[in-house]
Amino acid sequence: MNTAQAEDVSADTTHREQMRELQTQMRAKIEAATSKRDLVIVNTGNGKGKSTAAFGMLARNIGHRRRSVVVQFVKAGDAAIHRALGDEFLTWHCVGEGFTWDTQNRERDIASARAGWETALTALRDPEVRFVLLDELNIVLQCGYLTTEEVVAGLKTRAAGKHVVITGRGAPPELVAFADLVTEMREVKHPFAAGVQAQTGVEF
Repeated sequence: MNTAQAEDVSADTTHREQMRELQTQMRAKIEAATSKRDLVIVNTGNGKGKSTAAFGMLARNIGHRRRSVVVQFVKAGDAAIHRALGDEFLTWHCVGEGFTWDTQNRERDIASARAGWETALTALRDPEVRFVLLDELNIVLQCGYLTTEEVVAGLKTRAAGKHVVITGRGAPPELVAFADLVTEMREVKHPFAAGVQAQTGVEF
């Protein structure tokens, strides 16, 4: 066996030993995770992909034939995703009228947000609904259209067996503290900064 072959054998042996140790650690963690409960999940941060990640989870739930509800705040809707996922296990509510800098009407934005929250509460309390996506709710909270206290209180009233995902940049600390899973997406580079328009299949 030459030197190169000996180094390969040594590297393989080291790798195998490391993976065995990692396997032992992971199996111990899996065995220690004995509880199972409904989750409140928050996707926040200034990076792209918060809603996209949530829609992926929505697709997974529909694939498992779990009745799901989407309430989209602020946005004027995401019809392409709705069409792709169909209506058999999905109810979609678009309660926003577009970006706040376009609507330019705080009173109307507040009314839309409040109407959307009432719709969300109905879905949260419905035992038949297993997954609720509250898209851009963090923006509503950031703008002060709803209070974090009432949203957290409403989340506590949800029926058993239901996961909830909340998206939008600027998630308030109280919601972050209440949630079970929080992911912060950080912008590293975005084509819009270079003058590239939003594109079909990427942004909408």
